[in-house]
Amino acid sequence: MGGADSMSGAQHERHRPASIKDIARVAGVSHSTVSRALQNSPLVNPKTVDEIQRIALELGYRPSAVARGLVTRRTRTIGVVVTTISDPFVSEVVIGIELAANDSGYSVILADSNADPTREKNVVHSFAERRVDGIVITSSRVGALYTPLLSEMMVPIVLINNQHPGQFVHSVMIENLQGSREATNYLIRLGHRRIAYVGDRYGHQSDTERFAGYREALEQAALPFLPELVVHGDGKPEGGTLPMDNLLALSHPPTAVFCYNDMTALGVLRSIHMRGLGVPADISLIGFDDLFFASYTQPQLTTVRQPMRQMGRMAMESLLKLMSGEQSAEAVKVPAELIVRESTAPPRANPR
Repeated sequence: MGGADSMSGAQHERHRPASIKDIARVAGVSHSTVSRALQNSPLVNPKTVDEIQRIALELGYRPSAVARGLVTRRTRTIGVVVTTISDPFVSEVVIGIELAANDSGYSVILADSNADPTREKNVVHSFAERRVDGIVITSSRVGALYTPLLSEMMVPIVLINNQHPGQFVHSVMIENLQGSREATNYLIRLGHRRIAYVGDRYGHQSDTERFAGYREALEQAALPFLPELVVHGDGKPEGGTLPMDNLLALSHPPTAVFCYNDMTALGVLRSIHMRGLGVPADISLIGFDDLFFASYTQPQLTTVRQPMRQMGRMAMESLLKLMSGEQSAEAVKVPAELIVRESTAPPRANPR
């Protein structure tokens, strides 16, 4: 009877979250017994564990993450720093991070650095002060500078596609050199000899490596490197239009263009179409990333695929190992994959 009366009383208090004290009162045991039972401690009789867990479920008990964190010194949260949440590349990477984090019982806090190195460092320090258990940073503008800060912040950090020259201890990177070589080699195999590169003017590590792969492919094919065929945008669609306009104004325009990323390729495609030219009839076009819209452009875009969700998951798995004190691979290189679609073809027999 007493148990039923206690249960009824607790039910009348549903307006507030059930506590360990409530469960202990209903079960007629001590607070410490309830706490142990909720953690499946072998110190508590299995029948008692089952009864306490049943009562906790009926009362709608939810353990406090804050209280648990005070005991374990863990908050079960991960800080993720992105350049901008509007970037489709970033959103796919974050999905991968969240899936892996949720699978392991972690929550994710997202912050935007606006591609500003100072803001990025401030956000990372803010995360450390909030006692997140680990931090993942996409397209870091600070990169290897974190190395001397790790012992000070006491928070493990993993970078995805580090944009700062120099190596960071733990990172996940796409194989930029391999991907750009394959893209340029494919255009060469199609018969193109005047191949342009539309890069990113901010001097990011990914652009440096993709440009290097482009040059290596030309050199291996014994094709001359022509500086006039290298122009730079800002990694966004609007930043690809003017550089392409300049390439089309040359007395001998390129017959093919390899772009730093898919966003740049959108602007290049617009420039070509606005001149009344066709892709790939007049100019072949290749991007980099394989963002969701690449198969919806007209024509569908040939591009170099980054397995974005996989990279996010890999970074999170590396971070989980570091947080548990395990060894983790220092620099993971992810192979890129050339995805051939409709925007590439052999050059015209008599290019204009």
